[in-house]
Amino acid sequence: MKALVFDAPGQPLRETVVPDPTPAADEVLISVCRCGICGSDLHMTEDPATFALNAGDVIGHEFSGEVLEVGRDVSGLRPGDLVAAAPLRGCGHCTPCRQGDPAWCENGMTLIGGGYAEYAALAARQLRKLPVDISLADGALAEPLAVALHGVLRSGMKPGDRVLVVGAGAIGLAVVYWARRMGAGCVVAADLHDHQQGRAMDLGATGFVVSGPDGPTRIAEACGGAPDIVFECVGKVGLIDHCIDLVRPRGTVCVLGLCTGTDRLDSFRAISKEVNVIMSVFFNMHEFATAIDALDTGRYAPQHLVSGTVSLQQAPAAFEALKNRTTECKVLIAPR
Repeated sequence: MKALVFDAPGQPLRETVVPDPTPAADEVLISVCRCGICGSDLHMTEDPATFALNAGDVIGHEFSGEVLEVGRDVSGLRPGDLVAAAPLRGCGHCTPCRQGDPAWCENGMTLIGGGYAEYAALAARQLRKLPVDISLADGALAEPLAVALHGVLRSGMKPGDRVLVVGAGAIGLAVVYWARRMGAGCVVAADLHDHQQGRAMDLGATGFVVSGPDGPTRIAEACGGAPDIVFECVGKVGLIDHCIDLVRPRGTVCVLGLCTGTDRLDSFRAISKEVNVIMSVFFNMHEFATAIDALDTGRYAPQHLVSGTVSLQQAPAAFEALKNRTTECKVLIAPR
């Protein structure tokens, strides 16, 4: 099959031909329809040791596809089914796995990639069938939507809360979507650039602030006061501390941004404000199912996240371009 493989940091992904995957007894072989390019994919290729990424690996974990073949132990799925894939693979037998929370598998979770290819093999328990009214192409959005939903639920957000989302990338904009859908009183997005302002408003933002020296003042004006909850969706050293500065006393900072560097913060300021700092990563399968159902929506449709679709051949250039801030948001790869 055709696939994109990682070679080394600083080198573009390379299109090549690799062996077709063979499904194990508990696995399903799917033909990949769409796979999103995620910010964490960019991190992986720049810091492969942290993510155990090796030369020749195929990445890509936000994907959907059609079932082609099922292993002998698989029930509930059959060839022709259209599915969204969750990349979190646990043992399937421990208590967290049986409760639909493979991210915290007692025997160790594996993050499965392989979406930047024509075919992929996953455990059947990682797949969820798409309802008949949700397109296969849209199914690739389920994973990032589930990540954002998990963060909003972790934050304890209540209807009427004033919400600030720092970072207008795909995850930040998905947080905007869920916060507005779940009843936030206002949802303000903040970013270094205004590239995603229109997309943020389409996804439910009530305001948009371009960061600058007077940013905190304009954020408070847009929120009608200091925000109750600030979501950090960038992942840069120093941003957690910045969010602690922005949130109201006894407010909450929820961190979804993936930062691989050693961070720092003013702990005296944080404790003086009694700020709650909550970390959020991954999601559970119940949230994944909720994200799939959200794809059949009207106003503030999550499909606004998608800024373009590229072929496997075009994907390496698109991947490199996303390392710089542009008007692109969620770019999907169509391998076939």
